[in-house]
Amino acid sequence: MARSTPATLALDKAGVAYGLATYDYDPDAPRVGLQAAESLGVAPDRVLKTLMTLVDGNPVCAVLASDQEVAMKKLAAAVGGKSAGMMKPADAERITGYRVGGVSPFGQKKSVPTVVDAAAMAHPKVYVNGGQRGLQVELAPGDLAATLGAKVARLT
Repeated sequence: MARSTPATLALDKAGVAYGLATYDYDPDAPRVGLQAAESLGVAPDRVLKTLMTLVDGNPVCAVLASDQEVAMKKLAAAVGGKSAGMMKPADAERITGYRVGGVSPFGQKKSVPTVVDAAAMAHPKVYVNGGQRGLQVELAPGDLAATLGAKVARLT
């Protein structure tokens, strides 16, 4: 597995301290984020999933705990929109440059507004996808939000 991805390169360029963790990705897992948390031996609220969504037709990246579901009305409100829904997987792959199951909020091909769930900020360290299936980066949630220029809001 490559440990250098557009996500890790973006973190390196930003000077962010992070660690890497790998696990055996299961493409048949019903919930990939939960499978990652279990494989890493980490509480699911510390392993954040990256969801590509559309708010009023515009791409928005939502980052929240793997054991939670995004409240689309709250996501839309966080970016000043009226309605939100999930982006089609093929569109998410085209916009981010990553394969579904390996989408990182860092190093995406196209910069889009990002919202990090406020609950993530309660942890000293969280995990997010490192840009490849089976690769996670561990970092401080404040660094996650600051590096992405993300808005922090309640998404659940």
